[in-house]
Amino acid sequence: MAKKEKKGIVKEFKEFITRGNVMDLAVGLIVGSAFTAIVNSVVNDLVMPLISIIVGKINFSDLKWVIAEATADTEEVAFCYGNFIQALINFIVIALVIFLIVKGINSFRRKKEEEEPEAPAEEPKPSDELLMLTEIRDLLKKD
Repeated sequence: MAKKEKKGIVKEFKEFITRGNVMDLAVGLIVGSAFTAIVNSVVNDLVMPLISIIVGKINFSDLKWVIAEATADTEEVAFCYGNFIQALINFIVIALVIFLIVKGINSFRRKKEEEEPEAPAEEPKPSDELLMLTEIRDLLKKD
């Protein structure tokens, strides 16, 4: 009985995995992680050197505010904000790129909708009562 249950679970899991939505999600995650690597490279290799020229610091991870100096018995207590700045810049670049992609897709959709000619609206068929009244009117005109 347990073996039968196991086959049912395996079958259900296989159906779940092979559904389109799950496969799309998996592809999206893989592409997203590759995209993150590209954005990190752009930020670390292109954007941060430009910012470091302005700030005067090459390595942002060294930026910190020391709360308590290190002693022989204790380590330094510091508020390290350099990594946060790095993560914030990464986020802004990723958000900007996603915004531009969504904006491009939306403008492409709008152009496609504008290019498709709208089908002319069909005139509504007259009701049976209207047809009968029209016939009566035409008969009365003949007299």
